[in-house]
This record gives sequence, C-alpha cells and structure tokens, in this order.
Amino acid sequence: MGGREKKEARLAALEQIVQENPFYTDGELARRLGVSIQTIRLDRQQIGIPEVRERTRQVAAEKLKEVRSLSSEEIVGELTHLQLGREAESRLLVTEAMLLQNSAIARGHYLFAQANSLAVAVVDATVAVTGLSRVRYRRPVRFGETVVARAEAVRVVGARNIIRIVSTVNNEVVFSGKFYVTARDKIAGT
Repeated sequence: MGGREKKEARLAALEQIVQENPFYTDGELARRLGVSIQTIRLDRQQIGIPEVRERTRQVAAEKLKEVRSLSSEEIVGELTHLQLGREAESRLLVTEAMLLQNSAIARGHYLFAQANSLAVAVVDATVAVTGLSRVRYRRPVRFGETVVARAEAVRVVGARNIIRIVSTVNNEVVFSGKFYVTARDKIAGT
C-alpha cells in the first residue's frame, strides 16, 4: 500500500472511530491509529473533524433537547447521553473556579450537583425533584480532571424513581450514590 493509500485508509479509520465515540482525545486517537498527535490534528483539520471539546459541546446540545425536567442552565456538566427513564451520562471538566482555596482539589458540591442534575434529567417528567440522596465521595478530584457521571434508573414505581449514579475519572470511581427523585407531574392533584 502506497503512502497516499495509507493516508486515505487512516483518514477513513479516524472518521469512523470519531463517529463511534466522539469523546476520544487527540492523544487517544493517536494511540489507536499508531501515529503522532500532530498527525491526528492535521488529519482532523483535513477532513473537518472538530477538536474533542467542540464535539462534546455538539453532542451535549443535541442531548439537551431530549431532557424534559431541566433546562440547559440547570444541568451541571455536559450531557453526552440520555435515554429518558433509563440512563444518562455527563462530563464535567474541573476548572480553577471549582477548586478549594489554596488547593488543587475540586469542591465536593460540584460532584454532587453533577450527579443530582443527571439523576433529575434521566426522569421522564416535566417536573422532577430530589427527595433524598445517599452519596459517597471516594477520592478527591483534582484540577484538569474530567469527571464522567453515569446514571441508571434502578427502580421506578409510579412517580418515585431511584437513580444510581457512579462518577469516574479515568475509570476510577470518585463518587457514587443513590438519588430518590419524584416526578411531581405524575402525582395526582399536584
């Protein structure tokens, strides 16, 4: 296979990989295709694939249209997957504004807010509120880390929903919990 054919095969593979998972970074794409990060950047530009932040924003904007119980301003993190009544996923990049004073550790309420808003977003209702939560912080999250929160509806009985949340950084669990969310519009007389 000549140089031109190799490049065309690599560009096709890059396009397919990003289509299957738009959240791969340039470094992850480089490792998968066995080339340098610079080559990935040049290839992305050539075939019009935006950088991972823009791809994440595009996916989040599309998923936000499906959420019934929250507005885009109420969701903490970027919603990357949603199947109403079943499961959801969001990503939160820890920025300097989220850190404890004189520390590189994120304040816990950001992890809680990401998990709580995801738990409410997964409920198939126009008005949903959290009545109870049981959470566990497993390890501190640091500046620059991306927290991936996954929600799963483990039980739905009438208006009551039990949502399990597991938040990870590089597949290491950093936060977990159960949220008891009530779909207010499914309660008679409310």
